[in-house]
Amino acid sequence: MDYQAILNIIEKELESFEDEGKVADYIPELAFVPSDKFGMHLHCIDGGDYSFGNSDEKFSIQSISKVFSLALAKKHGSKIWKRVDVEPSGDPFNSLTQLEKEKGIPRNPFINAGALVIADILVSCLDNPKKDLLDFVRLIAQDDDIHYDEKVASSEKKHGYRNIALVNYMKALGNINNDVDDILDFYFYQCSISMSCHQLAKAFMIFANEGRIMGTEEKAIKSNSTKRINAIMQTCGFYDEAGEFSFRVGLPGKSGVGGGIVAIHPHQYAVAVWSPLLNEKGNSEKGMRALEELTTLTGLSIF
Repeated sequence: MDYQAILNIIEKELESFEDEGKVADYIPELAFVPSDKFGMHLHCIDGGDYSFGNSDEKFSIQSISKVFSLALAKKHGSKIWKRVDVEPSGDPFNSLTQLEKEKGIPRNPFINAGALVIADILVSCLDNPKKDLLDFVRLIAQDDDIHYDEKVASSEKKHGYRNIALVNYMKALGNINNDVDDILDFYFYQCSISMSCHQLAKAFMIFANEGRIMGTEEKAIKSNSTKRINAIMQTCGFYDEAGEFSFRVGLPGKSGVGGGIVAIHPHQYAVAVWSPLLNEKGNSEKGMRALEELTTLTGLSIF
């Protein structure tokens, strides 16, 4: 498969794409990102790298980090699924209403409430959660040049009222064990991780490669964990637009309000795309279109 030729076609086809979305501004620091950024990187199981555009430029990965924290929790934590469910939410990713109806048990680990429970689990079982998460991401990406963005983390702390409400509500209902300030500090930093499409594609290869790190074949997580996480990405990875992504693209993946999307084709590749303009559901519309074109032009998806 000539992936570079396919990516070149996608870049050309989307040059005139009319994107009516807007850059996320509820986290003020994200509003400064130029709206015309666009990059894509595909990393193959055979080690091949293919890319175009701003694929080596770093951006705030935001909710994509929830896949990393879940993988780390599966590696170190226990009884995860007694505290968070695995069902699509059908509601906004920061919904309080759903938590009230379901007695403090979040629908899945990729909505904010679920990710906060995962953060609580990691605060309980790790000596230094922020360092340990960053070390884990660097390990699976095989790249030490991955860092937290202090400005983004600070911006999230100053304006994270909804997340503060979510974690306190779950604390009141008995599904949070640690101090809420410790959990929120870890969570805000988690979302501020700054990575490029290239780095994200390499890091996500563990989910395409049965938990093995590319280049070393070291097991980062168990094969069974990759199966579970891939399933949750397929059904819950795009807020309340997961069905649309499955229908159009046909790959497990995860999006973030920084404009990034990562998807994997098991035993084939991991691919990351970045375009900051978001649709009403909080996903990069241009990024979704690029990945739809990828699976259309290759004729391959998981279905």
